[in-house]
Amino acid sequence: MKPLIIVCGPTASGKTRLAVDLALHTGGEVISADSMQLYKGMDIGTAKPTTGEMRGVPHHLVDFLELNENFSVAKYAECARAVIAELHSAGKTPVMAGGTGLYIQAVTDNIQFFDIPEDAVLRERLRAEAKALGADEMHRRLAAIDSPLAEKLHPNNLGRVLRGLEVHELTGRQLSQLQTESRAVPCEYSLCMLCLNFRDREKLYERIDMRVDLMLEAGLLAEAEALYKSDFAGTAAQAIGYKELFGYFEGTSTLLEATELLKRETRRYAKRQLTWFGRDERIQWLYMDDGYDTACKQAKALIANSLERGF
Repeated sequence: MKPLIIVCGPTASGKTRLAVDLALHTGGEVISADSMQLYKGMDIGTAKPTTGEMRGVPHHLVDFLELNENFSVAKYAECARAVIAELHSAGKTPVMAGGTGLYIQAVTDNIQFFDIPEDAVLRERLRAEAKALGADEMHRRLAAIDSPLAEKLHPNNLGRVLRGLEVHELTGRQLSQLQTESRAVPCEYSLCMLCLNFRDREKLYERIDMRVDLMLEAGLLAEAEALYKSDFAGTAAQAIGYKELFGYFEGTSTLLEATELLKRETRRYAKRQLTWFGRDERIQWLYMDDGYDTACKQAKALIANSLERGF
């Protein structure tokens, strides 16, 4: 099995710096696992690594999509696996770094994505039925045809409930069964998964607030305004770091209010990231409260231990 180092964690935790240090240490290259750093024109708000921060280490899957291009986790997994194969063929160690847990999981769990069709007319009909009959009734319908999926979903998770109904109507198969089959093939990589964290959560939040201030000093407002005027849509429009400032451009909030909203939403996002990564028992935690140098030293030791075990 061939090695794959993962550096994950919440926003503003120091992933970029550590990934570059580990790539330099192992003779590797970095593969971004950030769903928004893929897009051109979204540099400051996504904390896209600068040339100086890269320190000569090639970074893959960064800055190659146009703003209105949609991009899926399935497409990401395909691209990432191709880059990993190229690096292994060249004798280099891939270091995947980012905070988009779903992207990382798609690779580390070797999820196989099926070409499940979508039907806009059917989805609209299901939405209309949900509006007329209520979420509980749609959840009851799902339980009747796919009880394993229904057991995992709250009725208020209407989007996933409707998707389960849609898949069954289009394919005659349970979405839960397809999800099980998607994880049937074991991961082909030997993993060393490192996640940055803080014992004192307030220290992370302070770093987030400080980074937002530094982003604004670096020109985030102009970058966000350019995106606002471009009327961008699709996947890119979901990015935290821009839409929170749109109220300022529309005159519905002050710059201070918009900035505080951005900080609050970023802190909430970091909390969700930690919850996601906390579910993965393969992850080894590095605590940045101890200082960056200590965390980096620990990361290198963990990689060395993985090498001894056949990493």
